[in-house]
Amino acid sequence: MNKAYQSLERHFARLSSLSDALGILCWDKEVMMPHGTADRRADNLAILEGLRHEILTAPEMADLLAEADAGEDPWRRANLAEMRRVHTHATALPGDLVEACTQATTRSEMAWREARQNSDFAGFLPHLTEVLNLTRQVGEAKGAALGLSPYDALLDSFDPGTRQTDIDPIFARLRTELPGLIAAVLEKQASLPASIPLEGPFPIARQEALGRRLMQQLGFDMTRGRLDVSAHPFCGGATHDVRLTTRYDEEDFIPAMMGVLHETGHAMYEQGLPQNWLSQPVGRAAGMTVHESQSLMVEMQVCRSRAFVEWVAPLLRQTFEVAETTPAWQPDNLHRLLTHVQPGLIRVDADEVTYPAHILIRYDLEKAMIKGDLALRDLPAAFNDGIHSLLGLSVPDDRRGCLQDIHWPEGLFGYFPCYALGALASAQLRTAAYQQDASLAPAIAQGNFAPLMQWLRTNVHSRASSASMPEIIRAATGAPLSADAYLAHVRRRYLDRAPDA
Repeated sequence: MNKAYQSLERHFARLSSLSDALGILCWDKEVMMPHGTADRRADNLAILEGLRHEILTAPEMADLLAEADAGEDPWRRANLAEMRRVHTHATALPGDLVEACTQATTRSEMAWREARQNSDFAGFLPHLTEVLNLTRQVGEAKGAALGLSPYDALLDSFDPGTRQTDIDPIFARLRTELPGLIAAVLEKQASLPASIPLEGPFPIARQEALGRRLMQQLGFDMTRGRLDVSAHPFCGGATHDVRLTTRYDEEDFIPAMMGVLHETGHAMYEQGLPQNWLSQPVGRAAGMTVHESQSLMVEMQVCRSRAFVEWVAPLLRQTFEVAETTPAWQPDNLHRLLTHVQPGLIRVDADEVTYPAHILIRYDLEKAMIKGDLALRDLPAAFNDGIHSLLGLSVPDDRRGCLQDIHWPEGLFGYFPCYALGALASAQLRTAAYQQDASLAPAIAQGNFAPLMQWLRTNVHSRASSASMPEIIRAATGAPLSADAYLAHVRRRYLDRAPDA
């Protein structure tokens, strides 16, 4: 490597520190910040985003990137490629647009909280209009720089290299097979003994203690992270300080528990990234499809398995002080509850069979919004039509409709497809892991997640961005990403009722 490359590493380490500061401020905004300080926080974030943009797009940076030689080391070569990719994205945008987006999305996110609570789409419409207009400008500017359509350019920000032409055939298969599969699963479920509901209330303090116990059982380092509450569960924070949130309901502990497990999957990926490269682009996660595969691996694939339920059942009885012989709290019944399939309105609470349908709807809508084919005033009706078409449900209000997710208020257009792709990847990765190591399921039945996490560390986490998402999936599983493993998994768990599924 030459001096230009060494200088770039120093510049990107500085940028990493700025990103960490922004990460903590954004976490605070969603967890701790008083509502009345939103405008000032928007200014703070905009200035820091502008500063990061200035450093990244300075003329000196372009000169260094042109001169840099990373030598023969594969990680340095991959790092330089990531530096150039990040630089291309940044230089496509003027600084004033970066700051305007940060201010608008911060204000929008705060307004969304109140609008969602009050089911007030009309009152939120001006905020969403501003965010969408700015996001279109970002998509157009990046598209021009990358030679992509605006939506593909936005998608590239979340899943580098992924295009609509990659997604559409996979989603077309899901759109074709899901309705019949959901119907078959519901029919099979109806033929089985009904599950016994769990009777609450479930005190929040005990739910929180349960969540922390499960986080640590999975291997989360509590000295480098924390668990809190937010309106929308997420995993964020900073390097060496991974913070996750959930939300609680005293009448039903399962959504909060599964939310913690989901976000812990994200967090374990972050804590498993290679320590020597954390301040560099190559040390970051390999896009949101891989990230979502890690959260869904934990929440859906593993922690709804019979093996996991066998281990967790006594812990649940102990946490909520339930007699050991209580029928509703036996593994058979708990497993039926955790694998119960029911088309529902709320994406984050959806079962793994109906979950992809929620993403297909949002994918179509956000593409239409970016392209200008869907006026925002028509979004609620279009969203409701999509839910009715794929899930057969009528949406009673916007709180449970197009206002339920934080992504569009925060300008995260292009993120949603990564959820469904991540679900497919999680099934493919779990299938490969269990085929390669038959001890994984028995270990989980004993509450031992270390062998699974070691497999993920080796095959996914430790690779960070040294390889692309398709390369990571193919290397770990021996095949390109497809819907095959997911569809087979659903049939095995829900139709064949395989004992360890």
